[in-house]
Amino acid sequence: MGDGERDEQAVEAAGPAPPGRKSPGGKSRRRRRLMIAAGIVVAAVVALAFALRTPSPVGHWRSAEGQAHFMAAYTEAMRDMPRPAATVDVRTDFGFVRVYRYEGAPGRAEPLVLLPGRASATPVWADNMPSLLRIGDVYTLDLLGEPGESVQEVPITSAADQAEWLDQVLARLPEKSFHVVGLSIGGWTAANLAVHRPGHVATLTLIDPVYTFSGIPLGTAVRAIPASVPWLPKSWRDSFNSYTAGGAPVEDVPVADMIESGMKNYALHLPQPSLLGERPLRRLTMPVLAILAGKSVMHDVGASRAVAGRAFRNGTVKVYPDASHAINGEYPDKVAADIAAFVGAR
Repeated sequence: MGDGERDEQAVEAAGPAPPGRKSPGGKSRRRRRLMIAAGIVVAAVVALAFALRTPSPVGHWRSAEGQAHFMAAYTEAMRDMPRPAATVDVRTDFGFVRVYRYEGAPGRAEPLVLLPGRASATPVWADNMPSLLRIGDVYTLDLLGEPGESVQEVPITSAADQAEWLDQVLARLPEKSFHVVGLSIGGWTAANLAVHRPGHVATLTLIDPVYTFSGIPLGTAVRAIPASVPWLPKSWRDSFNSYTAGGAPVEDVPVADMIESGMKNYALHLPQPSLLGERPLRRLTMPVLAILAGKSVMHDVGASRAVAGRAFRNGTVKVYPDASHAINGEYPDKVAADIAAFVGAR
């Protein structure tokens, strides 16, 4: 990191709930705590998912009944999102990508683009939207090749392909550049975009990303194996999702139900993510904010902090010591405040 760059530990507890929303208590607290980690962390199950995938060259639903089950859960989880100003399906060389646009505070030319994690889709951002919309306009995407409203039509076979379809989406939006924010595997997706196709990336924010600074610990990978087998009971997937969220219960939470349904009913056919590591990250020239969870089970936090600190020319690294991989749900207002300060300084 360059002179004067910060390496901070954020120790504040989550702030008050945004106006018009419940304070973090009871069911609301449970949903807030786990909504991010419940399924975005399914990045850990990728290895076995590849062993179990079908011969189809693209991601697809295992059955019509499974798709209907997921879409009902998706619709229910979307009730917690604000009403989008626009909903579009953007054509790329690899399929259609569902994009939602939300109108935020005026005056910022470059909107946020939010990339969710594996199996989570747009509804995973529900508790974050009120505070993020105070920064400016927001786009959310359902990742291509994942359960959601995006539809993969052509095989995605490499990290370059992953960057290409996302770059095509950004190129077809009306703005020229964006503050790209990625969460968990969405963090890898954002960083991979910046490495291969940086043209539309004004700034890069990586929230407890996987496969970016360090690999997934062996213990987590082992625990993920049963969760990746679709015919095993729901309780096995719920148990893994709760583990990644610091032990938070996941039953009867709409976004968690959606994620579990995606894990069970959607067959991925994406390339195994490879660790980005230090060398390609050193080439990035845009400002980068890395927010790491001190109690994350999805990577080696100490190693990740060290790699991030060495790699970025213009970087800020923050560690929330008491956060699990559900960091975005545990500290939504703090995360938004850090992003606001970061993009506001550019």
